[in-house]
Amino acid sequence: MNIGFGEIALIVFFALLIFGPKKLPELGKAAGKTLREFKKATNGIIDDEEQKTQKHD
Repeated sequence: MNIGFGEIALIVFFALLIFGPKKLPELGKAAGKTLREFKKATNGIIDDEEQKTQKHD
């Protein structure tokens, strides 16, 4: 899935129309925090699985 500059500009334009310029930084911050928590949780699950497989060996 390749997203070019034109598509990104269009998405940003519609986001500005819908949420307004004051809300966008808050939404970006919330999205970043959500992605960090998701990554931390998935890494924890992977680490748990690796520990389980090492114990069985």
